[in-house]
Amino acid sequence: MRKNIPNLLSLGRLAAAPPLFYLLWRRNWVWALWLIALAALTDALDGWLARRLGASSHGGEVLDPIADKALLSGAFLALAWTGAIELWLAVLVIGRDLLILAIAGVALLRASSRRFPPSVWGKASTVFQALFVVALVARRAGFLLAPIVAILKWGTAGLTALSGIGYACSVSKTTLKSAHARRLTER
Repeated sequence: MRKNIPNLLSLGRLAAAPPLFYLLWRRNWVWALWLIALAALTDALDGWLARRLGASSHGGEVLDPIADKALLSGAFLALAWTGAIELWLAVLVIGRDLLILAIAGVALLRASSRRFPPSVWGKASTVFQALFVVALVARRAGFLLAPIVAILKWGTAGLTALSGIGYACSVSKTTLKSAHARRLTER
């Protein structure tokens, strides 16, 4: 049972997504901030417990990023819907995630490897996205200064674009190598 705790925390974070979207949509910034804090705590705790209990699993490796992406993508969508952020920023973040899903799908179909590790730029982008959402909601709740939100917004936009380009280049390179290897074996 103890080894399931990290996965249960990830499931709890995934289950927190709809209430978070509702709170953001209703512009209930203080309660949204509390739920984000709880989600962040469970994110840190599930990773720590997985290492501490030796409970790392393939299911957890898949579930954790799904919960993170569901929370972040949905938060960007809800924030754009309410006008708290510009639509282009939500499109950039969600578009990058859709690009990564498409790339992962291609990688799964074409490669013998089933691993799709995140890049440094992808990790940095996700960190900035999360910090931006927290900062924006904290600002709307009256707890943070606007310049911090602006810095995180532009950092999020830049890193999201950079990581999307990086993933696209990586897949292009892999596809070209694969096509070249097929041509060589056909000769």
